Amino acid sequence: MLETRIILSATWVVVMLIYLYGDVLRIYHGGDMAKALAGMNLNQFVWLGIAVLMLTPILMVFLSLVLPQPVSRWANIIVATFFFLFNLVGLPTYPPLFDKFLLAVSMVFNVVTIWYAWNWS
Repeated sequence: MLETRIILSATWVVVMLIYLYGDVLRIYHGGDMAKALAGMNLNQFVWLGIAVLMLTPILMVFLSLVLPQPVSRWANIIVATFFFLFNLVGLPTYPPLFDKFLLAVSMVFNVVTIWYAWNWS
């Protein structure tokens, strides 16, 4: 069986790609969220927060492989739980069906990440 570190890293790759795919579809869809975001005058700290938020799954790909087992285990549980809850709260704010579907799939992978990290011995 694959080492747990590789499985956890792979779940973060999947989550990251789902987020990127959703962003690409949102750009082409040009829906209400894209128009609302384009019309906002966000300051650099909001954009920094968005960058940190979206960088986190990318970093988890690497950190799942290199952190000591106990630290990696808890980092995966905590970060995956955060993203699950963040997406759960945000789910109703995404009107297009494709967005809801992609967020639901990413949440499933958050649960898979939590499950593998929790059962990592």
